Amino acid sequence: MSMELKVWSAIVIASIGYGTTGVATRAALNAGVPPIGLAAIRALLAASVLAGWFLLRRRRVNRARHNLVTGLVSGVFQLSIPFILFTLAYQYASAGFVGLIVALMPLGIAIIAHLLLPDEPLTGPKVIGLTVAFAGVGILLMSGDSGLGTGGQPVLAAVLTLGAVASVSFATVFTRSRAGTYTPLELTLMQFIVGVVIVGIVMLVSEGMPGAISTWGWMLILYLTAVGSLLPTVLYFWLLSRVTSTKTALVGYVTPLISLVAGVLLLSEVIQFGIVIGGAFILAGVVLTDRAERRIARSAAG
Repeated sequence: MSMELKVWSAIVIASIGYGTTGVATRAALNAGVPPIGLAAIRALLAASVLAGWFLLRRRRVNRARHNLVTGLVSGVFQLSIPFILFTLAYQYASAGFVGLIVALMPLGIAIIAHLLLPDEPLTGPKVIGLTVAFAGVGILLMSGDSGLGTGGQPVLAAVLTLGAVASVSFATVFTRSRAGTYTPLELTLMQFIVGVVIVGIVMLVSEGMPGAISTWGWMLILYLTAVGSLLPTVLYFWLLSRVTSTKTALVGYVTPLISLVAGVLLLSEVIQFGIVIGGAFILAGVVLTDRAERRIARSAAG
């Protein structure tokens, strides 16, 4: 298999994992699993699986200071903060709504990469893409549509999701700037260990220990751990170590569409007018930004 095919396979698989996370999260919340408890259990299970794998393979984590700092930053900004904010956002809007806001991640990465990485400038065409995309967010919020039909709180859901997007964007650029100093599995393990500590503390303070969870709730938690957390996260870091952070963000292009379709099919979520129009602007802005990035890459190669 060629490297190009491996890269695109990783992008598609990671997108499916992340895209179905919203539906599974909303289903788990509907099954009575507390939101922060859900995030903490996911982090604990994922960390346990990875730690067991390292023990069985008798592999050691590189504990050089540089590597530990990368793991700490990733654990805080790539996992802990997004886990909490995303899970809370799904209480107030549909998986499709949240997924469309998540589509802004490539743009967030482009902005932060411009500030931190000298080889990924924010050009005029990228600014146009950003403007179009954020206009879509404005349309989405002004419409008042949450994708739940009734009872949603789209503004609160958007604020929570945008906070998570900003956090992940920073972590993506930071880890990209240190590519080659870690392996994807090492960084994923450190990330989840940090996540267990931080999210666990937040859970104990805000919710206490979770009560009894139904069989269906546990099935959803296991799905979220394996398909929604471990697999896409390992693939995401693998991509970061081999391609630009902006190309890695292509995962964000497919994810919202998967979230939207899965939410309608599996949870009877509603595709409302504001979501269609706002989503179209958001995705158009993302595409414009991607085209600008490709032109820059071609010029650099030339």
